[in-house]
Amino acid sequence: MSTPSGFGKLRSLLWPIYGDEHRKFVPMFLIFFLICFNYSVLRSAKDALIVTAPFSGAEALPFLKVWAILPAALLFTFIFTRLSNWLSREKVFYALMSIFLGFFFIFTFFLYPNQAALHPHFLADKLQDLLPQGFSGLIAIFRNWTYTTFYIMSEMWSTMIMTVLFWGFANEVTSVRVGKRFYAILGIGANLATTFAGLISNRISTHTYNPAFPFGVDGWGQSVFMLNSLVILAGLLCMGIFRWLHLRGLGYNAIQEKKSEVEQKFKMGIRENFKFLAKSKYLLCIAVVVIMFNISLTLIEVVWKGQIKELYPNPNDFNAYFCNILTWTGIIATIGAFISSYIIRRFSWTVGALIPPAIFLITGVGFFSFLLFKDSALSSLALALGSTPLAIGVFFGSLQNVLARASKYTLFDATKELSFIPLSKESRMKGKAAIDGFGSRLGKSGASVIHQGLIMIFGSISLSAPFVGGILVLVIAGWIAATRLLGKEFHALTSTHETLDLTTEEAKEPEPELVTTR
Repeated sequence: MSTPSGFGKLRSLLWPIYGDEHRKFVPMFLIFFLICFNYSVLRSAKDALIVTAPFSGAEALPFLKVWAILPAALLFTFIFTRLSNWLSREKVFYALMSIFLGFFFIFTFFLYPNQAALHPHFLADKLQDLLPQGFSGLIAIFRNWTYTTFYIMSEMWSTMIMTVLFWGFANEVTSVRVGKRFYAILGIGANLATTFAGLISNRISTHTYNPAFPFGVDGWGQSVFMLNSLVILAGLLCMGIFRWLHLRGLGYNAIQEKKSEVEQKFKMGIRENFKFLAKSKYLLCIAVVVIMFNISLTLIEVVWKGQIKELYPNPNDFNAYFCNILTWTGIIATIGAFISSYIIRRFSWTVGALIPPAIFLITGVGFFSFLLFKDSALSSLALALGSTPLAIGVFFGSLQNVLARASKYTLFDATKELSFIPLSKESRMKGKAAIDGFGSRLGKSGASVIHQGLIMIFGSISLSAPFVGGILVLVIAGWIAATRLLGKEFHALTSTHETLDLTTEEAKEPEPELVTTR
């Protein structure tokens, strides 16, 4: 096994960061930790709000992802491209962060406390009487529209703040050689943030109503206030650290960003972003990998969350259980991060990138197998364990989610971000905005369209589960094929230290940063 120059085997595995890199890496680590902390807190809270809302359930999630999340992803991609044309990249970070934190402040102190007056229950009841039962999920997201907006902004946090802003920044100031050391450790930070968020959110969700507390009329309302307050404080701290990086000359200004002809070349519109995807086989492969991952994840999660709702209909109980899943995801992913760090540095990019779809395939088939035979095999197992088939089914779904998410936070994210680095700066910015800003949501919306159609045909998520499992296998097969093709392109570029520039026909320029050795 080879180790980076100057590191022993143990440090190469646990902390392969050179001493002069700490001033830059530690703030990046903290920023990513805080962003991932907020992502994990919001991930559980948004599902608890929607799935346990009045006249709602997991059936609302497919409608949300198609009719709310997809348009929002397109809108935020447009906002990002326009802000990138008007402002420096540092100011784009502050602008988008302010939009999100401003919304969570408004939701906490106005929308949620006044939900009874704001939610159109009378009109929703009329629509429910007029429309077939299959439209109940669509009516639910209209009925509970303040929860819907919270769900949208929480989903967009992971796309715009975590993926587009942070990883866009990291890819800009990090080479492939350095990224192979940095990104695995950043993944560990994300996993620790998930664990930490799960523990804190679980503790808050078990909070009982305290009449002396100045906010909320019940235990869940007070929990929502505390969770959102944590999100706002973490976001403000994140902005402060990002500013410190730039004051010390370690941010975008480290690469001498100027309002010059070079920067003018970076001006972009959303149509130009998608033209890049159509022109480049390399970017198309990245897009397919991202889309197939999100389709696979959403296909499984909707079914699993429906089971959790049956087991835990109370929002505090739902959120507390979900936070336990976050905690275990963080623990398993933290352990897996050390393994993935070794895999990324020891084996080829393709080997590391193929492990997540393999995990999805094995655990997904296992979960749907247990779900289909819950009335036979699970009944006997539940009886032997003194439990119920529903509880056992939820457990296996949770196990699948923990392993799948852990693979996402380690190998999938690291290999995906590495694949952007060989692109030229303009190609990287435009391609990443299109793929991460819209492509990921396209994948989730595609899975949701599948769920919607099956719900309309069979009437419920549980009855359509066998067909969801069959579609899942086909999607993962496409994911594996795109990964193998992308791996060939990636290795061809990095082995010759070339930069793929999609702004000119077949133009390739050497990028000194990629060949720098320590």
